[in-house]
Amino acid sequence: MLQLTFTVGPADPAPFEEALLACGAVSITLEDAADNPVLEPAPGTTPLWPNVRIKALFEAAADPDVLTFLLEQQLPGRLPSLAFATLADRIWEREWLKDFRPMRFGKRLWICPGGQRPDDAWSTDRCLVELDPGLAFGTGTHPTTALCLEWLDGADVRDKTVIDYGCGSGVLAIAALKLGAASAIAVDIDAQAITATVDNAQRNHVAQHIRATTVDAMPAAPADILLANILAEPLEALAASLSALVVPGGQLVLSGLLAEQAQRVAVRYLPWFDMAPMAISDGWARLNGVRRTDRR
Repeated sequence: MLQLTFTVGPADPAPFEEALLACGAVSITLEDAADNPVLEPAPGTTPLWPNVRIKALFEAAADPDVLTFLLEQQLPGRLPSLAFATLADRIWEREWLKDFRPMRFGKRLWICPGGQRPDDAWSTDRCLVELDPGLAFGTGTHPTTALCLEWLDGADVRDKTVIDYGCGSGVLAIAALKLGAASAIAVDIDAQAITATVDNAQRNHVAQHIRATTVDAMPAAPADILLANILAEPLEALAASLSALVVPGGQLVLSGLLAEQAQRVAVRYLPWFDMAPMAISDGWARLNGVRRTDRR
């Protein structure tokens, strides 16, 4: 494959993407050219970085001089500096998984990429979740997912019903089932997340105990445990709705928020829950609480 890389700064990348596609690009990736991370966006929004880098892949036979000429014809003004590189053929959408290794959360819960296993020496009662995230979010490598997995490892989830709201790869729902939960509903707005969750549930032999669905189609019945690893803004906006999905005496676990956002989010749930002190990892927070029998 031939890779073309250039930086457009704060300019709208859309005209560049259109020109690249017209020149025969088989894939286009937008990246942060500096260090300004954009977290998972809210539905219907497409925020970008203030300094955008564009990478485009072309067939190996593509000629850099011809591509440069075509782009000059299609894009008015001066072109950014173009860098071409020849890349060996790989399955690019899965390339990042080469650094995904078995990871332990808590005392016994392991998340393992397909075909890999941890060292057998340390424990005989470990719980293994075999995971292939596909194109969905959620491997355990991010602190927000790790905080939720650590909570699951330390909780008694046996025979409990679970809702994984914003399921991504389904890792939290599947981990709960492998730890003894009776059933799980995995919910997401992304169709790729639903597909990944179903595939991972089958891989872990828990497909008969999980229902993966969109938010609009999810059952209204409350569960014993609700985990929502999304973002601070939707966690605030959905406080009443998510609270209604937890039975009295049930447990709520919230993550996907920065430590400085945690108190603001926790306040939104105080009418329904007794909230525990937050847990922090690398600047990210996890909140958890117990649903009161009577709302104050």
